Amino acid sequence: MNKPKYEQVASAIREQIQAGTLKPGDQLPTTQGLIAQYAVSYGSVRTALLILKAEGLIEGRQGEGVYVRRPAEQ
Repeated sequence: MNKPKYEQVASAIREQIQAGTLKPGDQLPTTQGLIAQYAVSYGSVRTALLILKAEGLIEGRQGEGVYVRRPAEQ
């Protein structure tokens, strides 16, 4: 069974962060960019970003965009 589209987007971005393709401080594409890149709806992108934010992998900066967070100090 296929995973929901939002989970596919979240997984793809999570994998890029874990692989080092997206590094701490890197800016993610815009919502529109992600919609085009993954061929999903606005809602799917929004939900994927909320999941990654809850996991502490990304952070939104008002008026600037969404960035990969630096790992928390252990």
